[in-house]
Amino acid sequence: MKSMHFLKARTCALALATAFAATGAQAQDYPTQTVTLLVSAAPGGTTDLAARMISDPLSKALGKAVVVDNRPGGAGVIAAAAVKRAKPDGHTLLVQYSGFHVITPHVMKAPFDPVKDFAPVANLIVAPQVMVVRPGLPIKTLPELVAYAKAQPGKLSYASSGNGSLQHVTGEMLNGIAGIKLTHVPYKGTGPAVTDMLAGTVDLTFTTAPPLLGHIKTGKLRPLAVTGNVALPSLPNVPTTATIQGFDKLDVSSWFAVYAPAGTPKPIVDRLTNEIRKIMQTAEFKSKAEAQGAYAVYMNPQQLAEHTSKQLQYWGKFVKDAKITAE
Repeated sequence: MKSMHFLKARTCALALATAFAATGAQAQDYPTQTVTLLVSAAPGGTTDLAARMISDPLSKALGKAVVVDNRPGGAGVIAAAAVKRAKPDGHTLLVQYSGFHVITPHVMKAPFDPVKDFAPVANLIVAPQVMVVRPGLPIKTLPELVAYAKAQPGKLSYASSGNGSLQHVTGEMLNGIAGIKLTHVPYKGTGPAVTDMLAGTVDLTFTTAPPLLGHIKTGKLRPLAVTGNVALPSLPNVPTTATIQGFDKLDVSSWFAVYAPAGTPKPIVDRLTNEIRKIMQTAEFKSKAEAQGAYAVYMNPQQLAEHTSKQLQYWGKFVKDAKITAE
């Protein structure tokens, strides 16, 4: 009987050793082909920017081509589902926007679990929301916006990139904090929302800086505040909500991170995150982020895993309490 237990134990040990050896060899040879970064948004946005900021330097570091493949649609579901189904060998990665990753699953039935179906690799950048109004309004500050909204209830409208989006969440958060009622107007993306703002169809919106900077510089949109406690170098004269009395809790920032399919060998994840960390430490990466209204914030796999779980829980509670839905 003892000999049978010994043989079973020895067989299990050999199997584990073989598996570890295979994983080690796989990681040592990685990558063996083109690495694809599936981006959950259309070209030109902050998610796409984050992917392109690492694609070329990562290609040089890995010795293989790293290509960007935009898969927009379904509030991030299309790209995330594709990466979930991909072979966990490090050759297909997801560059994901936080709103899609930790808010979408609470407002619609998503075909992925943001925690269980992915292996965190690294966080890339963080970008606060910028609150802008159309110039035709007699509003130059956030307190003036609140006063105007209270004086004329129901008159002001805000645009979002869709029901359940981070812009939608930000608008409802502002309504709750300020005790006002801005009318929500959902669009199919930030682009159409900004277009209608420029046409005067809607009054204000909140989104990351890249789609807004050009219009702010030409005076077509007027910035009121940056949602958070860190000022943007690209908008040095725009106050943060942390500095405006009564609005310190209006702290809404987007983060953009890299995930691999669950089950990707740890040595491969370790190599990817270490190479990304080196890229993010360069002056070039930091300056590109700042020029687009964002800043570099590296998180290693463990830190990103903890951050993802906490954010999922936080926004889940907010969405439930605010009764936000995708319908």
